[in-house]
Amino acid sequence: MCEVQVTQANQPDTAPHDNTDRTCLQTDMAVADDSNVSTKETEILSEHKDLEIEDIGLWKVRTKIPPVVIGALGTIKTALDQNLQSLQGHRLAIVLQKVTLMSTAHIIQ
Repeated sequence: MCEVQVTQANQPDTAPHDNTDRTCLQTDMAVADDSNVSTKETEILSEHKDLEIEDIGLWKVRTKIPPVVIGALGTIKTALDQNLQSLQGHRLAIVLQKVTLMSTAHIIQ
């Protein structure tokens, strides 16, 4: 009998490493339903906690995974601005809201 092991792959969208400071800033971005923005952000944080611990153990790097979650109609949490500030080449939340809203309108048409 063959036994199959299923592993869940929780990989963030981007993962730049800084070898001089031994840091890794990983980003996970998502567009959720407006009523599920808080739920999706909490889900991202809990999914990637194991990945942070694994990076510390295997690669000896400090890891941070700021979630970037925007609702389909532009709903954001107040912590989004802080999360965007930690990213290199950060964008303004209002620009991301506009892009998300325009994309949603394009899909609906």
